[in-house]
Order: sequence, then C-alpha cells, then structure tokens
Amino acid sequence: MADPNADVRGRMINAGILIIDKHGRDNVSLLFPIFENYLNKKTSDEEKYDLVREGVVIFTGALAKHLAKDDPKVHAVVEKLLDVLNTPSEAVQRAVSTCLSPLMQSKQEDAPALVSRLLDQLMKSDKYGERRGAAFGLAGVVKGFGISSLKKFGIATVLREGLADRDNLDNREVISVQFIENVEVVAAFLYCRVTQHHLPTWHYLLEPKFWLHVSCGEGLSGSFAGLSLYYYLPSFRNSAKCREGALLGFECLCEKLGRLFEPYVIQMLPLLLVSFSDQVVAVRDGAECAARAMMSQLSAQGVKLVLPSLLKGLEDKAWRTKQSSVQLLGAMAYCAPQQLSQCLPKIVPKLTEVLTDTHPKVQSAGQMALQQVGSVIKNPEISALVPTLLMGLTDPNDYTKYSLIFSCKGLRERSAETKKKAAQIVGNMCSLVTEPKDMIPYIGLLLPEVKKVLVDPIPEVRSVAARALGSLIRGMGEENFPDLVSWLLDTLKSDASNVERSGAAQGLSESDSSRTDSALFPGEGVLAALGTEYFEHLLPDIIRNCSHQRASVRDGYLTLFKYLPRSLGLQFQNYLQQVLPAILDGLADENESVRDAALSAGHVLVEHYATTYMLLSCSSDANMSLPLLLPAVEDGIFNDNWRIRQSSVELLGDLLFKVAGTSGKALLEGGSDDEGASTEAHGRAIIEGLGRDKRNEVLAALYMVRADVSISVRQAALHVWKTIVANTPKTLREIMPVLMNTLITSLASSSSERRQVAGRSLGELVRKLGERVLPLIIPILAQGLKDPKTSRRQGVCIGLSEVMASAGKSQLLSFMDELIPTIRTALCDSTPEVRESAGLAFSTLYKSAGMQAIDEIVPTLLHSLEDDQTSDTALDGLKQILSVRTTAVLPHILPKLVHLPLTAFNAHALGALAEVAGPGLNFHLGIVLPALLSAMSDDDTDVQKLAKKAAETVVLVIDEEGVEGLISELLKGVGDNQASIRRSSSFLIGYFFKNSKLYLVDEAPNMITTLIVLLSDSDSATVAVAWEALSRVTNSVPKEVLPSYIKIVRDAVSTSRDKERRKKKGGPVLIPGFCLPKALQPLLPVFLQGLISGSAELREQAAQGLGELIEVTSEQALKEFVIPITGPLIRIIGDRFPWQVKSAILSTLSIIIRKGGIALKPFLPQLQTTFIKCLQDNTRTVRSSAALALGKLSALSTRVDPLVGDLLSSLQVSDGGVREAILTALKGVLQHAGKSVSVAVRTRVYVLLKDFVHHDDDQVRNSAASILGILSQYMEDGQLSDLLQELSSLDSSLSWSARHGSILTISSMLRHSPSSICTSPVFPSVVYCLKDNLKDEKFPVRETSTKALGRLLLHRVQSDPSNTAAHLDVLSPMVSALQDDSSEVRRRALSALKAVAKANPSALMTHITIFGPALAECLKDGNTPVRLAAERCALHAFQLTKGTENVQAAQKFITGLDARRLSKFPEHSDDSEDNEDDPTSG
Repeated sequence: MADPNADVRGRMINAGILIIDKHGRDNVSLLFPIFENYLNKKTSDEEKYDLVREGVVIFTGALAKHLAKDDPKVHAVVEKLLDVLNTPSEAVQRAVSTCLSPLMQSKQEDAPALVSRLLDQLMKSDKYGERRGAAFGLAGVVKGFGISSLKKFGIATVLREGLADRDNLDNREVISVQFIENVEVVAAFLYCRVTQHHLPTWHYLLEPKFWLHVSCGEGLSGSFAGLSLYYYLPSFRNSAKCREGALLGFECLCEKLGRLFEPYVIQMLPLLLVSFSDQVVAVRDGAECAARAMMSQLSAQGVKLVLPSLLKGLEDKAWRTKQSSVQLLGAMAYCAPQQLSQCLPKIVPKLTEVLTDTHPKVQSAGQMALQQVGSVIKNPEISALVPTLLMGLTDPNDYTKYSLIFSCKGLRERSAETKKKAAQIVGNMCSLVTEPKDMIPYIGLLLPEVKKVLVDPIPEVRSVAARALGSLIRGMGEENFPDLVSWLLDTLKSDASNVERSGAAQGLSESDSSRTDSALFPGEGVLAALGTEYFEHLLPDIIRNCSHQRASVRDGYLTLFKYLPRSLGLQFQNYLQQVLPAILDGLADENESVRDAALSAGHVLVEHYATTYMLLSCSSDANMSLPLLLPAVEDGIFNDNWRIRQSSVELLGDLLFKVAGTSGKALLEGGSDDEGASTEAHGRAIIEGLGRDKRNEVLAALYMVRADVSISVRQAALHVWKTIVANTPKTLREIMPVLMNTLITSLASSSSERRQVAGRSLGELVRKLGERVLPLIIPILAQGLKDPKTSRRQGVCIGLSEVMASAGKSQLLSFMDELIPTIRTALCDSTPEVRESAGLAFSTLYKSAGMQAIDEIVPTLLHSLEDDQTSDTALDGLKQILSVRTTAVLPHILPKLVHLPLTAFNAHALGALAEVAGPGLNFHLGIVLPALLSAMSDDDTDVQKLAKKAAETVVLVIDEEGVEGLISELLKGVGDNQASIRRSSSFLIGYFFKNSKLYLVDEAPNMITTLIVLLSDSDSATVAVAWEALSRVTNSVPKEVLPSYIKIVRDAVSTSRDKERRKKKGGPVLIPGFCLPKALQPLLPVFLQGLISGSAELREQAAQGLGELIEVTSEQALKEFVIPITGPLIRIIGDRFPWQVKSAILSTLSIIIRKGGIALKPFLPQLQTTFIKCLQDNTRTVRSSAALALGKLSALSTRVDPLVGDLLSSLQVSDGGVREAILTALKGVLQHAGKSVSVAVRTRVYVLLKDFVHHDDDQVRNSAASILGILSQYMEDGQLSDLLQELSSLDSSLSWSARHGSILTISSMLRHSPSSICTSPVFPSVVYCLKDNLKDEKFPVRETSTKALGRLLLHRVQSDPSNTAAHLDVLSPMVSALQDDSSEVRRRALSALKAVAKANPSALMTHITIFGPALAECLKDGNTPVRLAAERCALHAFQLTKGTENVQAAQKFITGLDARRLSKFPEHSDDSEDNEDDPTSG
C-alpha cells in the first residue's frame, strides 16, 4: 500500500476492495479494529505512511456498506473518505467514489450539506487534484442518492452555470469584459450596476471627473464598493477553474451514471462545444476528457440526437465552433462499436470536407479526429491501410494512386478504365472484409455511384457494374438492398434513353459474356444472385410490362430477355413457353426500338439454344430447345401482324441455318423464285435435325408465306426458302399433302390476312400447275365437305373460291357439273360459317357461269324452303348468296315469299332476307311492305309476331335513297280503310323514327301532321298506336329544331279538332288522342322549346298553340302537365317581350285556369302577382286578358279579401285604361269568389263603386253597374231597398250619365238577383222608372231600359209562367221598344224577346197578337243587324222549327215565304249571340 508506484497502489486497493466485497459481510467485527489500528498508528515516516492510511480509509469505506444504516460508524467513514478524495491519485479517487455510493443511504439527512460541500470544492478549490477528487466524490454521491438528486439539489444547474460562467457578469450589459484589465474601470462598472446608472462609454470611465463622482459616493459607500470588488475580482481569476471543475464533474457523472445521465448530456452539449474553444488550456483539456466520457456512454438514440447538432456546427462561419464540432466528432471514436458503426458513414465524409478548411486549426482538428476514428478499426487488413487512406484523403493530389482505392472517387472518374476498376473493387469488397455485413453502413455511399456507372454509355462499363451489383447482393444479402430491384425495374421503364434501360437490364441479368459456357453456368446479375424463386415471382410482371402502353417500358423489358439467357443458362429454358409470346408481340410493335429489342432477344434465344444443342448433344436434354422454339416460331409465321410474321420468318431462318450448318448470309439475286444456293446436304441435315414430318410442316408454312400480303414477309420467306431448298418442284411434291392441309386449315382461319395469304398461295399453285392440278384439287375439295370439322369444310369453300378465281373461265366450264353441286351442298350445310363461305364461292361461280349458277341453285333452295327439315339451312343459304348477289337474286325470291296470305315461315324468311339484302330492297318496298302490313294483323299470333319482326327489319335496312319510297308506303297504310293497316303503319312509323340511324328530320313534319290527325281516328287502338308513334317521331328530332314545327302542329291540331267537331252536334270538342295518359308528352316539347328559345313571333305562336292544344285535351289528361306548362309561361311573361306574346300567354293561362283547376294551386301566388302586374300594362289587350284571368283565378283561392283590398286600393289611385282593367278584374273576382269575400270588404266595394255609377266614362259605368249587380246577391233587404230607391230617384236627374248608370245597375241586379228585386217594396217604382226611361231622349238609356225589362220578363215567365197579367205588363213596353227610332234599341228588344221565347215559348205564344205585328215589321227593317235579329227572334217566338202548324200560324203576321225560310234555320245556330258574359251587357 506504501509502494512508490501509483499503479501498484491502485491495483492493491482494487484487490482489497474485491476481498472486502466477497468476505466483508461476515468479518465486519474482525476487520474494523484492524483498520482503526492502522489509521491511528504513528510512524517515523509519516509522509510515506499516509499512503497506507489512504488505502485503509478506502477499505474502511468498502467495509462500511456492510454496516447497518443507523450505525454511527458510517458517518465517520464517510468523513474519512471525503478527506481521502483530496489525494491526487485517480485510482484512489475512483475507489473512494465507488465506496461512497452504497453509504449514501445513511446520509439522507446530511445530503444537502454534503452536496454543497463537494460542489464548493469542485468549483472553488485552487488545486486540480482536490477539484477532480470532488468530481469523483460528487459522482459517487449522486449515484448513491439516485439520478433524481441532480435536479433535487440543483447539481445540473450549478454545473451548467459553471460552464457558462466566463466572468460571472451579465454579458447583455457588459461588452468584452473578459479583456478588461483596469480595476478602476471594473469598479466604475460596479458603481453603475448598484446605482442603476446607465453604463457610460469606456472613454468616460477613464476620465478623472467620473472617479471624483464615484469617490463622492453618490449612493455608494467605500466599504460597499470594496465588498463588490472583493466579490467580483476573484471571479475574473477563478472563472476558468469553475469551468474546468464543471467539466470534471460532467466527465465523472458520465462515467459513473452511464446512460442514465444521457438526457443531461444532450442539454449540456452546446456548452461543451463552447468549452472546446476556451482560451484556457486546462478548460479545453477538460472538455476533451468530458467529450470522451460522454461519447463512450451514448446509446444509439443518443448518437442520433447528438449527431445533427455536431454536423450543423461544421457549417458555422466561426472557426472555433467548427473546431469544437470536429473535436467532438473525433471523440465519437470512443462510442460503443455498434454506435460507432452506425455513425461513421455520416462522420467520415464531413471530416474529409473539413480537411480543406481555410483555417489551419480546423484542418488540424480534422486530421486528429480522423486519426482517432481510424485507431478503433480492428480488421487487420483495413487497419494496415488506415495511414494510406488518411494520406489519400488529406492530400488527394499527391496520393491519387491511394485515393483510387477509395472506390467512390474512382466511380466518379471520367476514364472508362478507372470506372471499371472501381466497379471491380466494389464488387470484391465483400471478400476484402472479414464480416461482409460491416459494409452495410457504406451502402448508401457506394450504391448511388454504382447506379450511375450502371447507366454508363459504354457497354463494358455497364457489364462490370452489373456484376458488381450481383456480387454485393450475393455477399451482403437481399435485405440490405430493399430498393435496388425496384430501382432497376423503374429504370427499365425510363423515358430518358435506351442506354439507361439497357444498363438496368444488364444490372438485372448480366453474366460474363466472355465465357463460352455461360449457357451452362449462371451469371452474376442481380436476378441470378436473388435466385430462381425470386425470378419466377418477378417473371409475370416482366411479361406484363412487355405489352405496356408506353414504348419505353416495352423496350426496357424486352431488352431484359437479351441478357437473361446468358445469366440463367439452362434454367431459362423452362420459361421459353411464357417468354416467346411476349417477344413475338414485341416483333409487331409500332415502335422501331421495341421491335429491335424483341428481334435481338429472339436472335439471342435462337443462337443461344442452338449453341446449347451443340454443347449438350450427348445429354438427355439435347433436343429440348428445338421443340420449345419451333412451335412458337411457327405460330408467329401465321400471326395476324405482318411484323411478327416477318420476324418469325427471320428467326425460323436463323434456326434452320443453324441446323443446316449454313450462315444464310448469301445474297441471292436474279433467277426465278425457285432457284437457290442450297445443297442436298443442307436438306438432309434439316431432316436429320427436325425429322421429316416437322420439316414438311415447316416448309409448307414457309411456302405459304411466300405469298404473304406484306412484301417484307414475302422477301424474307423467299430468302429462307432459296437458302435451304435445293429443288423446289421436287420439294413441293414431297410436301404437297401437308401443304394442302396447311392451306385448307389457313383458309378457314378467323384471321382475314391468313385466309388471304392461303388463298394467294393456292391461287399461285393453280396458276403454275394449270389444268394438271384441277382434276386433283376439285375432288379433294368436294370430298372435304364431308369432313366432320366445321373449319375444314369452311376452308374447302374458301379454297373453291380461290381455285375458281385463279383458273380461267374456259378451264372451269368443264368442271361445272362438279362445282355447282358442291357449292349447292355447301349452301345447305348445317353450320352458318360454312354457308357464309359457300355464298362467297357462289359469287365467284356466278362470275364464270352467270345465270346458269342462279338457275341451278336458287330454285333448289326455294324448294327446300317448303321442307321443314331443310328450310332453315336453305333460308340461310339464300341469305348468303343474296349477300353477294343481291340485285341478281332478289327478283327471283320475293314473288314466292310475299304471296298472300303470308305464312309464318315466309314472314320469317322475308325478315331474314331483308337483313341481308339491305338497301337492295329499296325498289321492292311496294311488294314487301303491303304484305307485311296485312300480316301484322293476322289472326295467327305467330304470323303477327314474325311479320312485325320482318317489317321492323325492312324499315331499318333501307338507306337514304329508299326513305322516300318507305315514307310513301307508310302514308298509304295510314290512310287505309282498314283500322288494322292504319295501326300497323303507325307502329312502323314510330319504330322507324326511333331506331333508324338515318337523318330523318326533314321527314318528321309530314309524319307529325299525319299522326296528329290520326289521333282523332274512330278506332281507339289506332289512336293509342298513333300517339306512341308521334312520341317517337318527336323524340327523334333535335330540340333546337322543334320550334320550327309549331305552325304545322297548330294546323294539324286544328284539322284534327275540326274532324272531331264534325262527329259531334255540340258541346266541348276533345281529341281522343289527347285524352290518353300523358297525352301532351309528344307535342309539349315543341311549344315549350319555342317559348323558351324562340323569337318573339315564335313565342307568341307557341303560347297560342299551347292554348289550342289544351282546349282539346281532357281535364284528367291535363293534370300532370299543368305544372310543367305553367312554370315556363309565368317565367316568359315576366320578361320584356312584346305585348302580343304576353297577351297570348295570358289567354293560355286563362284556359289552364279553367281546365286545370286545383292542380294550379302551387302557382296561385305567382299567377296572382303576374296578373296584377299585367293590369298596369300599357296595352289594353294585355290588361283585359289579365283582368279576366285574375277573375277566374280567384275561384281557386281560399283568401280573397287581400286580393279585393289590393284591387280597391289600386282603383282609387288609377285612371283611364288601368282603372277599366281593375274594375273588370274586380268584377271577375266577385263573380267567381264573391261568397268568400267578407261583409266588411263587400261594404267597402259597395261604398266605393256606388259613386262610379254616375261616372262620365261609359266603361267605368258599365263595370261599376255590373259589380253592384253581383254584390246585390249578398245584400241585406234593407240595403238593397235603399240602393233601389236611390237608383230610382235618379230617373229625373238632368245628367244622362246618371240616368244611364242607374238603369245599368238595375239591369245588372235583375240579372243576378231578380227575385230579391221583385219582392222589394220599391219594386213598383223600379218598374215605373224602367218604363219611363224607354222615352228618354238618349238611346243608350232606352237600350239599357229595354235590356232590363227583357230580363224582368224572362224572370217572370220562368218563375211564374201562369201570371199572364204580369207578363203583359212588361211585354207591352217591350213591344213599343220594337218600334223605337234607334236600331240598337230595336235589336236589343228583339234579343230580349228571343231569350224569353227560348226559355218559355208557350208563355210568350199567349201574347202573340201583341208582339206579332211589331215583330213582322222588324223583319222588313232596313237595318241589317235588326233584320237578322228579327229573323232569329221570329224563329223561336213563332216556334217555326216545331212543326208546319206553327209555320202556318205565323203566316198571320209574316209571309209564308219568310215563315218557310226561317223554319229551315238551325235551332242552335245563334247561341253565341246572346252572351250574358259580354262585358258591355251589364
């Protein structure tokens, strides 16, 4: 323990502690006295013995942890351990620190004082050993108390403040205080701090007057200033020790607490960075030690948190910050190996950049950091290269040969050779290192560079890079390159250039192309490295992308097949059947680069596996490649695409050249097509290699494509043929059976080009061999019709066509006896495809045989139609020949089929043939359609159905030229006397317009007119069909065209209405077609479109037409259209359109109100607002129409009072025409909804209008009188009597307008409430007034009195027919009116008498002697209106239509001629003349 060597003493202490830890618990009582004895022992050499005491104190501390927590000895031991901490020995201090931790459980009460003591010694002690001992002691104490004590006792805060304490001054208030050396200036600063003075400038601080001010002590005593200086000035000297002490504490805490201290490490990192650039060397050394301790304890997460801050510090502009960050990065060499391996790929490049920094100290720090990093490498090979690598990184200009080893730099070079070497090195790296997975952190650096080299323009460079990638994957594992394959596949899809796509393909599949055995041994590409299972997983995606919509993608993936055979060797042979179709499709691509890639891949496959065949001729797999390649190539020869056929021929040539042992590169120019450069030896080699049967199949296919439609294919096939065939005639004889089989099969192919090629080849064969081959071919073809295979029989028919087309007419004539039966048989074949091909053969035969072909075939087929077993096939045979020779054959067929009555089969046959004949029927519609129209109403439902279907077919197959004829026939049918024909024709019209693809807008007007008129047909079923047809016709017309049909629709509706009116003797006229459900649907769009988008004139016509249409529509059918019609009308009338448009719309709305009724309820507010607005219009017509419509609308309203109130308010402020319109509207409202008006509102009306009776304006008087007459229905008796009394008193008024108004009102009241007037007390005076006014000088007064008396007489004969005295009392003045000077008065009297005669003729006939003479005189009146009125009156008064006896009786007063003439008048011809609703009628 007293050994002079500190290392020996440290090891002895450690040994003693281990012994105590193991045996101390059992020997506490034995050891403590021994230790105390040594501690109290005195020796002569006290200095040397102190070393022993230090060790014994440590042993005591180690033993004390076995004491009880409350043992007083613990406190003494702790004090001794704390004293030993001052020993300047790191081993002793570490041991003491370890001993202190377990003892802290007994020092909980003294913890604050203990921590404060250690912190004070750590931050303020003058001796380094004491401060370091305090740091170790503090770390031990904290570990004993727990990590929470750092915050509990403010330890972390003190350390942080100690690190931040440069001067213990506020840097925000003092600038550069660390450079101040003048004590007086500091004193001045302190003075300002205490007195709250502003800090003066430095010059002012040095002036004597400032110190005079300070010495005077303005608030600052001398003792206080001295105290302040005493407190601050040592801080200048001791601040470096504080920072060093804080760093020592930081270091010891890191070591002692390990990763528990990591959160505080991250907080103190900025202060640690600042300490690296401290001016004091001791502080910088402490920072380095602290950093080393920090890094050695960091976890992986801690490294991630610390590293960004350090790397960011390298970008700082201040060199000291850079230097500090570099030093801390260098300290990362002391991290745990796992953490170090994770952060090195980020650290080393940054340190390499620092080597070129402008500041030498930063460069030096970088070199030192790299050396620290390099010193931790354990691999002996790499460790030996560390100095060289450092030299290369430090000075790359002088040590380029060494920097090449660092591959990333080499991969960036321009030299192709350098890049190849660098790529080779990258590929071999996995074998350079002891553990390949150590390379994982460097993948992020190497892989981007290798990728760049992989797309290098030079193929050799790409090849080496591809093998390097394969080596890396094989050595390091696929999981470390998760995105590599996806990147390569994405690059295959790149649009940039085919170089990049080729590089990606090589990267995926490259092998060493220099090895001749590459087919036997797999290569080193990525896919080869990933294994067969991965390739099989990827292959479907590769094949799918070979047909990608982008050409660049197709090019890249097809290029892959150029390298995969070399890479996968014989393994790839298993995938040929999947790959070859994709390559063949690529051969037909529209993009040239894709075709080139596919062809290159095909050549590689052929060449590669031919080579395989040569190498493995002794193997059982020797013949596997040819059976796999040949079928695909043969299929390609018959492909629909000419590019595939051309490429397949070339590939077949390559294959045959390889087998035959010839290059196939000889240029064959001149000579015939059958002369070549082949030898018999080549033929024998092919037979030996392929077998005779396969050789015959291949040559038959090759000979057929010599006649290909594409010249490129023909040339390629001819080149191959002439290269491998020595004797063409001989070879043809050998392959003839196979050739014919191939041709017949191809002739029946679904591919049109293949059929064409086979036909051309057969034709060429016939032309070359002439008559020598026909006797052989025709029997073979005829025999072929018996083949059970449909395709073979179809091929026979096509072959017959080709043979007949190729042979001369003279040659065929001798074979007609064989050809015609053969084709006839084929036309009746059971399969449609065969019959179709037979039809084409018939067409070819017709060219040579003419009518002979028709005469010998068509009758037979027509006869077969009568046989149930053969009728279907015979019909289809007729269809086939009709499809090729319509004009020639149709006249022979139709007469037999249209014979009436039509059978079900004939109807079916007509439809089937019509479908084939198409526009050929244009000239036969007059024969076909009448028969079908008749059959459509046949009693047999099957005939009906088939005839209907045939007729539908007929109308759809005609073209533009046949439209006129079809329309003509259909119009004839519509006008037919039979309802069934009309019905069928109407149906066909609708079907034609709905389903035809022709432009029929020009034909639509005529059809619309016809069908509208047909809506009034007497047959209800015809009406329904016509309506449906009309709907289809209008639906076929574009919306923008519909408004042009408004006029023709109105005319057609008018015609239909007149037609319907003639059927009836009176009453409302409704067209039956417009009484159906959805009746207006066909025509409504015509008018609505005109309303919405037409011109003003067109809108007017549309509105009028809509009203006319509604008039002839039933109320039930109108209901569902009320809203669709009313909405647009309201919208249009609200816009600024001419008055004609508004007037037409108002008239239509009036009709809708009358017929629509309650269905208009949703529009009541809008309509009411619209009508009231129109009352203010400038045009009289609009105002009048609006007034009448408003009156009718009020009948639908439940709240009339507000409307009447508004009208009265408007009436009071209006004048002229507007007032007239308002009065008319008010009259209509009261007339239609008077019962709903309240008493108060009626009283208001009465009061206001009573004065208007005397108004000077005739219209105002008339309207006011009419309204009062209507109101009289609801008056009380007293009010009525008062009104009558007042009116009677006006009889003597001097104003004729007043007299006239009073008589008008009485007349109106007699119309609306005659019973109330007759029972009124003032009735006699009323009668007197009326009689008296018959003598008035003004004829309007006399006329009105006459009308009033007429109404009174009418009421009396109706209410009391037997009271002749009362009748006579009124009739006498009426007779005198017949003799009045005014023609108007006479005409009015005649009208009144006529009304009475129509109401009760017998009552009037009683007084015939009184009115008869006067009436007779009127018949002679010189005024025509009076005379006409007299004729109508005489007709009813004398009852001339009721029998001859009345005619004879009338001759007492009128001549017999007049009586007989008048008796012939229609009885109801004058109903409209006596209209009580006339506005002027009162």
